[in-house]
Amino acid sequence: MKICHVITRFIVGGAQENTLATVQGLVERGHEVTLISGPSTGPEGCLLDTPEETARAHGFRFILDPHLVRPLHPWHDVRAYFGLRRRFARAQYDIIHTHSSKAGVIGRRAARRVRAASRTKVVHTIHGLAFDDLQPWWRNAMYRTAERMCARDTDALVTVCDAMQREALANGVGVPGQYHTVYSGMEVTAFAAAAARRAELRARQGYRASDVVLVCIARLFPLKGADQFLYTVAEVQRRLGARARAVLIGDGPLRPALAEWAAVHLLPGSVTFVGLVAPAEIPGWVAAADVLVHASEREGLARALVQGVAAGVPVVAYDVGGAAEIVSNGVNGLLCPRGDLRQLSEHVLGVSTDEQRRATLAAGARATNLDRFTNGVMVEALERLYGQLRS
Repeated sequence: MKICHVITRFIVGGAQENTLATVQGLVERGHEVTLISGPSTGPEGCLLDTPEETARAHGFRFILDPHLVRPLHPWHDVRAYFGLRRRFARAQYDIIHTHSSKAGVIGRRAARRVRAASRTKVVHTIHGLAFDDLQPWWRNAMYRTAERMCARDTDALVTVCDAMQREALANGVGVPGQYHTVYSGMEVTAFAAAAARRAELRARQGYRASDVVLVCIARLFPLKGADQFLYTVAEVQRRLGARARAVLIGDGPLRPALAEWAAVHLLPGSVTFVGLVAPAEIPGWVAAADVLVHASEREGLARALVQGVAAGVPVVAYDVGGAAEIVSNGVNGLLCPRGDLRQLSEHVLGVSTDEQRRATLAAGARATNLDRFTNGVMVEALERLYGQLRS
């Protein structure tokens, strides 16, 4: 098949990793794939430092559209729309697959004409909904209207968890027959392999056997929970003192403020701001930890939860999006209501100070079946969906 994937930008993030793995997997299965992305600017970092070279190495075509920007911008948005419409008409793709809210709206509207005049099928993945009760009503109304309208131009809606499907339908987006849950794929075996080297990895970071290490993987951006993670670290340090260590993986505009808060409220040298790291380095950081804390208040299904469980590390998180589809409360981790910082802190403190409980949750994490989160399963499910739509 001739397939085109469209995404707003290729920053370091779950939706981008999902899309890149999909594109590479489809190429390996013999399909002709094009990836269109907007500029990947900002402190979050770019997943592809040299996208053209990566594309050549993996056999797909990469197109940078300078007008496909993330913020609402009428001048750029109109040009992105007409540019995509012309490209879709020329290329005559079998499948056009959009990702993220902005690219999803512009891409699907641009594909309307070619979808109506040919056998082109349009797929959209909802990695996370653009509307929720954390935003002003007028913005939610705008996003809901756009998603409802675009759902009529879509042959299949893919969600990264069942919870996202239920929430979208409750808000009038699409109809049940359009939806397909395809969990994000990742290299889960790398985390299991790193767990086998846990003692070595901890020694390399200078951790003592008695240290309790908390880790958080997040974009340093509002609502992504890095500030709440540091608050839980402070609570644990009140009980464990210098034994409580912390690792924050990720970058973003909030980093200076977070570092300043940590300097005032946490013990000197107790928190490591790792910043942006290559995906291949993350398993080592996670496997060396004792607890993975995920305090994000807006998610589809956070890849960090899967990664923590895959590394045999207990997870403490807000019950947001599809968290309950990977974290079994009291088995491989603990969940609490979104925004309940007090309960989140109590959970983190309880797991950090109770070695037996921590060991039980770690054993539960190691026993969790993660087959549905592998790249191979994800790509196979999408390829099968494409084939069904085409037939």
